[in-house]
Amino acid sequence: MGIWPNASSIDGFILLGIFSHSQTDLVLFSAVMVVFTVALCGNVLLILLIYTDSRLHTPMYFFLSQLSLMDLMLICNIVPKMAANFLSGRKSISFVGCGIQIGFFVSLVGSEGLLLGLMAYDRYVAISHPLHYPVLMSQRVCLQIAGSSWAFGTLDGIIQMVAAMSMPYCGSRYVDHFFCEVPALLKLACTDTSLFDTLLFACCVFMLLLPFSIIVASYARILGAVLRMHSAQSRKKALATCSSHLTAVSLFYGAAMFIYLRPRRYRAPSHDKVVSIFYTVLTPMLNPLIYSLRNREVMGALRKGLDRCKVGSKR
Repeated sequence: MGIWPNASSIDGFILLGIFSHSQTDLVLFSAVMVVFTVALCGNVLLILLIYTDSRLHTPMYFFLSQLSLMDLMLICNIVPKMAANFLSGRKSISFVGCGIQIGFFVSLVGSEGLLLGLMAYDRYVAISHPLHYPVLMSQRVCLQIAGSSWAFGTLDGIIQMVAAMSMPYCGSRYVDHFFCEVPALLKLACTDTSLFDTLLFACCVFMLLLPFSIIVASYARILGAVLRMHSAQSRKKALATCSSHLTAVSLFYGAAMFIYLRPRRYRAPSHDKVVSIFYTVLTPMLNPLIYSLRNREVMGALRKGLDRCKVGSKR
């Protein structure tokens, strides 16, 4: 007997997807694949820059490298299977494959949400306590912050994966989504899922609102510290260091809260699929652009790397 007792009683699921084979949808699919490629290259490049340039060996960039790694894993968990199903026309996913996709998706989204929340604390310490920053954000503290984000996200992913895949599925196999997502999958269960729905909602509230409350509290203190600054230049510099993080937070939490914190009666599969494309594909592409194009250190490291390549090619 395998990990899930009902894995042998069901062949798998059919993912209905988001695209048909109309001319418009072919263009949209092509656009998603371009976004996926940019996200893949952008996040890989950002990770390489952070780990190879000594000027970027600071807490903020360490957290950014972890964020890029999460985004990279997230798009690779969702998009290749979606593209393969669209191009082959098969649209199927095995029972075990569906469970693995759920586990990775929930783990990565949960970890990213927690990390974004704890990154706000890093910005608060940098602006409000700059002299104590090296002590308060030591290498040990940074590793603890990143490790706890990964650990809590992974625990949430394992719990939801095991619970969802332990449900009996004896009816339709058609999942109205382009990947295996727990709420879409639970609609196919041939048992009462109200208790699990409540548990799922509680998990989402905890994993979204806890880090979001850290963000609100951190930025309230940051705003207070900025207002106390006498120099307009200092205020501008302090706000500039937060703008990239605030943009990333708005994109991620806006989409995640729209999907997971709405009452069930207001949910529509078509809306959920469009918003899911936003934060599983578009946000991972935008994050490296937001943090690089608006950041002198990253752009400086990129120019330095390109200069190195030019010198190497001339030799």
